Amino acid sequence: MKFVTREKAKVDRIACPWVIKRFVDKEAEFLFVPKEKVLEVAKKDGAIPFDTPGAEIFHYEERGEERVSFDAVIRKYKLTDPALLDLAEIVRGADANLAHPRAESAGLEALAMGFRAVAKDDHENMRLQFPAYDALYSYCQQRLKDRTVLTHTRA
Repeated sequence: MKFVTREKAKVDRIACPWVIKRFVDKEAEFLFVPKEKVLEVAKKDGAIPFDTPGAEIFHYEERGEERVSFDAVIRKYKLTDPALLDLAEIVRGADANLAHPRAESAGLEALAMGFRAVAKDDHENMRLQFPAYDALYSYCQQRLKDRTVLTHTRA
């Protein structure tokens, strides 16, 4: 599959390629173009647009709270991994204006801004940030495992 989004990616536009590559299509290709060209390039190249107005994979509202494109990928591809859903809360807090974001969200946003500043282009930005998402995903897996152990220990 081929996907296209706006250039100069920060949080959501790196998180989406990560979740797609790890859980949907490990061979997926990503194009980063000026924001006014996303839908045009999608049509011309047969790519799936994401994180841009008019795309199916974009921000939406659920239960009165903003959801980000990362959430839309999870919904579209019916991903149910609890650790991935936990990670989505962190991504959402780093990319949306939430009243009470997760504490980890501020760190993710700071890392994303830093990686965007040092990367020569969006593909290098993805390459640099993917290990951070792998680590956050492992953190979420461990966090949920620890919570389960505590719940079972108290019972």
